[in-house]
Amino acid sequence: MKKVYPDAASALAGVVKDGQTIAVGGFGLCGIPEALIAALRDSGVQNLTAISNNAGVDGFGLGQLLATRQVKKMIASYVGENKEFERQYLAGELQLEFTPQGTLAEKLRAGGSGIPAFFTKTGVGTIVAEGKEVREFDGEQYVMERSLVADVSLVKAWKADKAGNLVYNKTARNFNPNVAMAGKITIVEVEELVEIGEIDPDQVHTPSIFVHRIVVNAKPEKRIEQRTVRPT
Repeated sequence: MKKVYPDAASALAGVVKDGQTIAVGGFGLCGIPEALIAALRDSGVQNLTAISNNAGVDGFGLGQLLATRQVKKMIASYVGENKEFERQYLAGELQLEFTPQGTLAEKLRAGGSGIPAFFTKTGVGTIVAEGKEVREFDGEQYVMERSLVADVSLVKAWKADKAGNLVYNKTARNFNPNVAMAGKITIVEVEELVEIGEIDPDQVHTPSIFVHRIVVNAKPEKRIEQRTVRPT
């Protein structure tokens, strides 16, 4: 099956629809599928539930989808650095399922592994546990978390072969492997595409079984976040 598409728009064509759950890889602005997010914005789909560690920044990453009001709900861990996110949430225009970072990663991994739920100590006794089953194991309280499966996953990798075996670049790996696993359909944006057999099997981070479509974006913008602690 041919997995390589000429551009991001064609890779999304016939796949994305209104009301879907979309999982997106990345951590801050590191390792985000820039071209796929822009193409998703341009597709005009509405009422999306977006699963991501965070929501980008104003005007970039998932922040673009917030600006166009295409996201109705975020399932996320970190929600700072985005004024439009804050405005929509405080105005009651955007739903938020706030999820601890490690729990979010495990919910995606479990979903990709066919595990419907798991128990964790994280969040016990806090608002994170509200409305969820809490059970005692060996004298300790644990909260049950349901796994996450996305209709479509958007992933950023450094390199892929034409079968869809993926290699990530250092910390840009972040949430991407788990997001790739959790998608019913997984679309990957890569900087380099090679022939099958050119990637050493021992170097494969995500095997091709999880990948359905690939698009090359050889020169992504790769914005860098700068932390300012005092005026210069």
